[in-house]
Amino acid sequence: MRLATFNTLHGAALDGTVDVERFARAVAHLDADVLALQEVERDSPRSGRADLVAVAAEALRAEHRHLSPTLHGVGGAWVRAARPGSGVRRVRGVASYGIGIVSRFPVTRWSRLELDRMPWRSRVRRRAPGAATGAARLVPFRVVPDEPRAALAAAVTTPWGPLTVVTTHTTSRPEFTAEQLRSFVRSCAGLPRPLVLLGDLNLRAPEPAEITGFASLADVLTHPSDRPVRQIDHVLADARPGGARVRALGPATAVDTGLSDHRAVVVDVVVDPPTLRGA
Repeated sequence: MRLATFNTLHGAALDGTVDVERFARAVAHLDADVLALQEVERDSPRSGRADLVAVAAEALRAEHRHLSPTLHGVGGAWVRAARPGSGVRRVRGVASYGIGIVSRFPVTRWSRLELDRMPWRSRVRRRAPGAATGAARLVPFRVVPDEPRAALAAAVTTPWGPLTVVTTHTTSRPEFTAEQLRSFVRSCAGLPRPLVLLGDLNLRAPEPAEITGFASLADVLTHPSDRPVRQIDHVLADARPGGARVRALGPATAVDTGLSDHRAVVVDVVVDPPTLRGA
């Protein structure tokens, strides 16, 4: 089956224009059986008030889809979409922004995990004003809070057995990205395996694989889309010892869709059955 991940930049091209039909054609070209999406919107004026996850599902002729918002509102006036313990409430007509998954295979359960947020107060080591040398001291400073981050997990029933597919979009604040990913991995330890994690992790390869302990299924440059020099979009796989595992059938591909500042990542995989005891 084919897995793909795509940070869509709300369906915009590099010139800022959004054409929903162009977005649909780009998604159809990926021909993914399971597609993870980041930076997707619903009811937003800047993306023509389209439900981009629904558009992607229709383009792939996929019956199963879910948008998990992290923000509600409009650009410049976003508010947190989820409240701890209460989930996400859809407000019709109010723009939503977040992550999503589209699947051609049945999804028996959707679940959401909230990622740790960067502290409002941080500390940094600074020298006295105007001093180029000398001892530095730790001083507190305020930082603008990062936007809320979440992960969406789908329990997918494939022809080769169950598969947990997770997508997330970790913070772009480099001083906190790795720690946020570490915390996320701990929080998803109870999810069924085999598991694949797809998304924009804002960390360069091979750091995500080293942090998670998962196997990387994609080694391609993805950002920026016009002249990529780094890989920050990843496909990682995890399995229980002796259990079924996800394996790439060949090299992954970074697809320039003509949209977004990220290239989409596509990889064909197979789910190997559990290892027989004594084999």
